[in-house]
Amino acid sequence: MKISEIIRSKGDTVITIRSEQTVGELLALLAEHGIGAVVVSDDDGESVGGIVSERDVVRHLSSGGSDILRGPVSAIMTREVYCCGHEDQIEALERTMTERRIRHVPIVEDGRLKAIVSIGDVVKNRITNLENERSQLESYINQ
Repeated sequence: MKISEIIRSKGDTVITIRSEQTVGELLALLAEHGIGAVVVSDDDGESVGGIVSERDVVRHLSSGGSDILRGPVSAIMTREVYCCGHEDQIEALERTMTERRIRHVPIVEDGRLKAIVSIGDVVKNRITNLENERSQLESYINQ
């Protein structure tokens, strides 16, 4: 199965933030949208300059204290971002997320940010597929 299946069911809305915005603004954005990470995009919201998550904030709070809240997102973001495309296989994404211990992957097509997939989206897709398979098997057995 392709990643486009997950995007079709969850939608393609992506929340972005500029690298010069503060970590405090980041936290407000995460809370407002009920999400765990945002893509950092300084251009037009279609490029991927980095990614920043709740985990990044916690790690830096631990070492730098609350002063980081007034600092820029660029100080805590991950700059090397693993991305994939709509046509990539979900199974490959699952492996990559597990091996690299990442929870959010931007979906990029022709150099433009198109969506983001979280580990929760991947798990939800897996559960839905298993439930559908079980239902089909039960129907077959009960014929």
